[in-house]
Amino acid sequence: MLDLSQVIVLDIETVPQYPSFDDVPPHLQHLWEQKTHFQRKPDQSAEEFYEKAGILAEFGKIICISLGIFSYQNKTYSLRLKSFAGHDEKEILQQFSDLIKKQSPTLMFCAHNGKEFDFPYLCRRLLVNGLEIPSQLDLSGKKPWEVNHIDTMEMWKFGDYKHYTSLNLLASILNIPTPKDDIDGSQVRQVYYEEQNLERIITYCQKDVITTAQVLLKFKGMNIISAENITIVS
Repeated sequence: MLDLSQVIVLDIETVPQYPSFDDVPPHLQHLWEQKTHFQRKPDQSAEEFYEKAGILAEFGKIICISLGIFSYQNKTYSLRLKSFAGHDEKEILQQFSDLIKKQSPTLMFCAHNGKEFDFPYLCRRLLVNGLEIPSQLDLSGKKPWEVNHIDTMEMWKFGDYKHYTSLNLLASILNIPTPKDDIDGSQVRQVYYEEQNLERIITYCQKDVITTAQVLLKFKGMNIISAENITIVS
């Protein structure tokens, strides 16, 4: 039986480190061109592809980390949300790390596609910023059965390694009500650099945490959490 008190649901939002390709230092432009050579379409330049730089930890940065923590009272589960967001990635990561280090070493992280994206991205950016990786995230020397990470997309795969299902699709087919998204992941860069609206991104990130938490409950055969039992803390 999964102990939800030991689970933190997590989502991150990332953007390219620079507003545009022209702002990237020349040596990094060259490295970006090399790194993305096989990802780009034949007629697509490195500059045109740069809007996707946020998905690569070598060329992106984290601007928001949202966490969801379960609690159980009066025979009912609730979810408390907390976000770390801003323009200083190192400060965001330090705040996140400080919080996690206070938690139990048996803490489990849960994210949708977390094993392929959120968890390794966090570790890489912590390393780049010269920060210690919390033991709950650090996989070094751990055996597979010692890794406490939960990935709702992996759970849905049921061993099918080819399968990819978005969080929105999974929520829809599991009849989980989700608010209409103001933005989607492909628009985060634009909202951050062009609209300079970090609050919209924080809200979007928190929605994904809520949805991921509800999906996890569905997988465990439990009732989803009602809106009145979801709170955001500063």
